[in-house]
Amino acid sequence: MAIKVLVADSSPLFRQGIQSALSRDGNVEIIGEAGEGQEALGKALVLQPDILLLDVSLPGLTGLAIVRQLHTVKSEARVIVLTSHSDEHFVLDMFRNGARGYLLKTVRPQVLREAIHRVAQGGFFLDERLAGVFGGVAPDMNLAAMATERWRSNQAGRLTAQEMTVLDAIARGFSNRDIARTLGVSEKTVKNQLTSIFRKLGVKCRTQALLTALRRKYVSLE
Repeated sequence: MAIKVLVADSSPLFRQGIQSALSRDGNVEIIGEAGEGQEALGKALVLQPDILLLDVSLPGLTGLAIVRQLHTVKSEARVIVLTSHSDEHFVLDMFRNGARGYLLKTVRPQVLREAIHRVAQGGFFLDERLAGVFGGVAPDMNLAAMATERWRSNQAGRLTAQEMTVLDAIARGFSNRDIARTLGVSEKTVKNQLTSIFRKLGVKCRTQALLTALRRKYVSLE
């Protein structure tokens, strides 16, 4: 059975080029096209493609909004981003919100076809030119999990000096009152800093924050 593909891109000429590139693969069938975001989402829900080739920048709904909504409704469509945007935050946001592949528009036709087949079979695919985002990738890597972890690490990199001090105090077993006394601030300030730390680390409590900080070697128990 052929892999059903929906192409969403604002350029009719680019969509035509995709049609041409995929026409050489007898196991791939393009079942529809969309030129703007809301249309892409609607067709993905109605046509139920196996693969949605999706640009990041679409009129109306953005590519990220579409990926999120498809993930929320547990759509069977697997998204491969096909875009000119190579920024790390685009790559991470797409994978951690449900995309299964990410390709640049200058990708070779045979690589595009390979990506479609791998993703249709349940795998992930990343343009080799973007492998540095993850420090290199292998075919069996779960890029969604890696993107989430990398995003959390990036968030942690924004911890302030005082937040790092609070984390270190937690590792030493200090209570909020102890931390407040040591830093010369109110307990409310400490609670606000803890809330910020939890958000940046992607955790919900002191224990999770400590375990995450230890695993990433932000603090030590020594």
